[in-house]
Amino acid sequence: MKSTTENLTPTRVKLTIEVPFEEFEPSLQAAYKTIGSQITIPGFRKGKVPAAIVDQRLGRSAVLDEAINSALPGWYSAAIQETNLQPLSQPEIDLAKFVDGEPIEVTAEMDVRPELELPDLSTIEVKVSDAAVADGDVDEQLTALQERFATFTEVERAAADGDSVTIDLSAASKDGTAIEEAQAPGLPYVIGQATMLEGLDEALTGLEKGATTTFSTTLVGGDRKGEEVDVTVVLQDVKEQHLPELDEEFAQMASEFDTVEELRADLTDRVTRGKRMEQAAEARDLVLEEIVSQIEAPLPEALVTEEMNGRRQQIEQQLAQAGVSFETYLDDEEQTADEFEAELEKRVRESLVAQFVLDQIVATEEFGIDDNELSQHIMRRAQQSGEDPNSYIQHIMEHNHVPEMVSEVLRGKALASLVEGAKVVDESGATIDLSNLQADGTIADPAAAEVEEADEADEAENADDKS
Repeated sequence: MKSTTENLTPTRVKLTIEVPFEEFEPSLQAAYKTIGSQITIPGFRKGKVPAAIVDQRLGRSAVLDEAINSALPGWYSAAIQETNLQPLSQPEIDLAKFVDGEPIEVTAEMDVRPELELPDLSTIEVKVSDAAVADGDVDEQLTALQERFATFTEVERAAADGDSVTIDLSAASKDGTAIEEAQAPGLPYVIGQATMLEGLDEALTGLEKGATTTFSTTLVGGDRKGEEVDVTVVLQDVKEQHLPELDEEFAQMASEFDTVEELRADLTDRVTRGKRMEQAAEARDLVLEEIVSQIEAPLPEALVTEEMNGRRQQIEQQLAQAGVSFETYLDDEEQTADEFEAELEKRVRESLVAQFVLDQIVATEEFGIDDNELSQHIMRRAQQSGEDPNSYIQHIMEHNHVPEMVSEVLRGKALASLVEGAKVVDESGATIDLSNLQADGTIADPAAAEVEEADEADEAENADDKS
C-alpha cells in the first residue's frame, strides 16, 4: 500500500491510497467466508459454500463490495499514520479506481491541523502580578480560621455589624403586590457580608429584636432583574460572634502546630505557594495570548462553525437550568445578539489557534506522558470538580475521556515550555523563573532533581543488568 498527500488549501488535504490487488486478496477471501456463512445452499454446510457458488448465486460484485467496505477503515488508518496527518474532520472517501483484478485507488479529503509559524519566544515579554505576601494576607487566613471555630451567643441589643441574625424577608412590587418567589421566612444572615440585597445591611444595623423595617432596593437577578421593589424585614434574633483567642491553645486545637508562630509560618507558606500558582497561571495565559495574537492561522470554517454551535448550545443549556432567558442574559451582558455572536466567534478562533499551537509543540518536541503523570492529573481534576476520585475515574473510563486527559497533560507540558522560552517579569521588574515551580507551588531544587534522575537511571540500569 502506498499513500500520498496533496494540499488543497492550508487546512484541507487530499489523501490518495494505492493498494495492489494482491494485498486486497485476504479481505476478498474473508468476504467470501462471511457471505458464505450467511446464505443457505442445498448440499453445502453453512460457511463451506465455495467461492464459485457464491459468485453464481449473488454475483462477484456483492463480494467485492463486502470486501472493500471491510478493508477501507484499515487502509485509511494506516495511511493516516504513514503520512502523519492530523485530521480535524470526518474524511470524504471516494473509491476513485476499483476494477476487479487491478490496483485499487482510494481518495479521502479532510480538514487537517495547519502548520503554524510560531514567533521567536525570546522576543515575547509579559508582566505578571507580584507574588509578595503581605501581613494582611496572612491575617485574613488567620481570621478565617478563627471564624470556623467561632461561638455565638444571643444578645438583647440592637443588631450590629458582624452579628449573626435570623430574619423574615418579604419583597413586594411598587404597587404593593407580594413577589411570591421573594418570600423567605427564618433566613440566617451575617450583617456586613453584603451577599443578599443592596441596602439590607444598612436596614438591619441598629434594628432591635422583633422590630420591622422596610427599605427599597433594585433586584439584580432572575426574571425581575432591574425591578425596584420594597423589602420588608423582620428581625427575629441577634447573636453576637465570639472569635477564639489567637493563642497556643487555639493553634493546637485548629492545626497540628503547637504555637501561633508555627501556625502563622505555615499559613505564610501556603499563601506564598498560592501566590506563585496564581502568578504562573497568569504568565501561561499571557504568553499564550501573546503568541496567538502574533499568528495568522488559517482555520477550517466548518470546524469554527461546529465549535460555535457547541458553545452556544452549552450557554443556552446553562441559562435554561438557571431559569434565565437568552434575552435577559444579553441585557445583563449589555450586548446585542450580533455583538454576542462576534465575541463568541472571536473566542472560538483564538481557542482553536491556541490548541493548534500547543499540539504542534507537542508533536515537534515529542513530549511523552507516563502513568504517574496521568494519574496525578486525573486526581487534581477530581479535586477541582469536588467529586469522589473513584467516581470521577469511573466516569472518565466509562465515557472514554482518557484521551482528553492525556491531551490536557501534553498541552500543559507544551505551554510550560513556551513560558520558559519567554521572558516573564513581575510588576516590580524582577524576572520570574517558572521552570522549577511544582504543581503544589513549591520550588524544586534543580541539583536535587538531577541527583534523583541519576539515581533513577542507575536503578533502571541495575534492573536491566539483573534481567
